[in-house]
Amino acid sequence: MTSVVLAGGGTAGHTSPLIATAHRLREREPGVSLVAIGTPKGLESRVVPAAGLDLELIDPVPLPRRLTTDLVKVPYRLRRAVNQARRILTGHRADVLVGFGGYVSMPAYLAARELKIPIVVHEQNAIPGLANKVATRLTDRIAVTFPGTPLRHARVIGMPLRSEITELDRETVARAARVEFGLETGLPTVLVSGGSQGARSINTAIAGAYPELIARGIQVLHVLGPRNFRDDMVPVVDEATGASYRPVAYVDAMEKAYAVADLMIGRSGAGTVMETIAVGLPSVLVPLPHGNGEQARNADALVAAGGAIRLPDERCTGDALVDLVGPLVTDPERLARMRAAGRGMLPGNAADLLCDMILEAARR
Repeated sequence: MTSVVLAGGGTAGHTSPLIATAHRLREREPGVSLVAIGTPKGLESRVVPAAGLDLELIDPVPLPRRLTTDLVKVPYRLRRAVNQARRILTGHRADVLVGFGGYVSMPAYLAARELKIPIVVHEQNAIPGLANKVATRLTDRIAVTFPGTPLRHARVIGMPLRSEITELDRETVARAARVEFGLETGLPTVLVSGGSQGARSINTAIAGAYPELIARGIQVLHVLGPRNFRDDMVPVVDEATGASYRPVAYVDAMEKAYAVADLMIGRSGAGTVMETIAVGLPSVLVPLPHGNGEQARNADALVAAGGAIRLPDERCTGDALVDLVGPLVTDPERLARMRAAGRGMLPGNAADLLCDMILEAARR
């Protein structure tokens, strides 16, 4: 029986491809042993068990961005986390470690190297994170989502996505989803989401924009993120048009939200970019202005192809969204051109391609 340990967490950008890959491995190898490594602070502590996967936790080892006393503690914390990862890999008799980046991956990579366990890496973003940069010194089995990602040995495979996304039947799913979200049939619909953590600037801008949008007959489904949702956030219906603003904290099955939407406003995390391409959903992308610039790079190819519009974070205001979204979401011909522009941009069988790499490594 093949034993696969997967490491990745922190945000949906790491956990979503991990879960998609694990599910595809189970379909292809029914007897495969799977366990994920995560940290208590990451999104994985909730979504990985919810996806039917075993999860074991190690201590997080964040790297301070400034020179503080915490920097002195990093070597000790890292050694402790590596030892914890070693025990998991040994206890599960791992044949291969698959890493998706994030805090949890660095200790797992180092532990696998010490144990001489093959390592396979998937990098989601166009600009890689630190853990996956280090991993290129430990393995040559590197898969990436976007062409041009600056990692040695990189093989472009796209993003592993859940079958619910890749095989989405929009009309069938939309019927029940509209009822679930309280949306009307026949009205143009905008989906707003800042990803698993939410996006404050987008949330603030849509709060200023939605009264005018619903007055124009455009309904808005707004996924704020659990940290940004308050109990006093309730649906608002425009009595003249029947269009509504529907705020929700989180959507576990994002394919439902994609199915009801004509246009999405969101960050340009790799998962969002690839999922909107897969389901044929035009988008307005507002790259996160912080970090190492990976979100802007993630959006480049889709924007250049005409499948998305980039809106800089500093220009993301209520008035800007009304001026941009109002005419766009009510223009079926332009939306159709945007949907067509994204089709076939990147491989659609990334989960299978990554599984091929994993199983080949495990059997050596």
